[in-house]
Amino acid sequence: MTVLTARPPPATPITKPSGYPPLRLSLKPPGPLSGLLDGAWWPRSRDLTRELPALTDLLDPLWGRITRVTVNPTHWPVVPRKVPVNGHVVKVGWYKDEQDPHQLLVLSYHVGRWDLLIIPPETGAAAAGRLMAAACDPLIVRTGSALLADELDRYPVAPTEADPPGRTQAEAWEAEGGAMAAPPVGTTGGR
Repeated sequence: MTVLTARPPPATPITKPSGYPPLRLSLKPPGPLSGLLDGAWWPRSRDLTRELPALTDLLDPLWGRITRVTVNPTHWPVVPRKVPVNGHVVKVGWYKDEQDPHQLLVLSYHVGRWDLLIIPPETGAAAAGRLMAAACDPLIVRTGSALLADELDRYPVAPTEADPPGRTQAEAWEAEGGAMAAPPVGTTGGR
């Protein structure tokens, strides 16, 4: 697994204020295509206008100019149509039913497409590390939602006074309005 941590130069003071923390991204090493995911991205917020410039600044030299990304709007309060990044614009699309809510599709003119697991910003560091490793493991063939559901089932939330003992993170997520949707029957996701 390759974990890239970078602090790219700011494109504009609005998108990346001084002191912007390093990007949290892991990518599969070069080699034959395998699995459904090409890596994982752990944004610091649910603000695509703020988060995408840092991601594309790092990916542009690796994968060619990023021209478009798509998300499922389920976990993004605002999905802008375009995001200015270091000298160009990235178009942003969304697909509610067709795209896994925990994946980001990245498209480039020169190289192609990649599917990244989106780790929720509020995820703890240990869980994010496990999810990044799983998303980059060529032997794991799981969607983003399936990886997150697996993580939530394996590592239950510590009970609080408001939570019944034994309540898992998945149950807490569902109770607080989240949704762990399974892919539609007959689809495999990914490529």
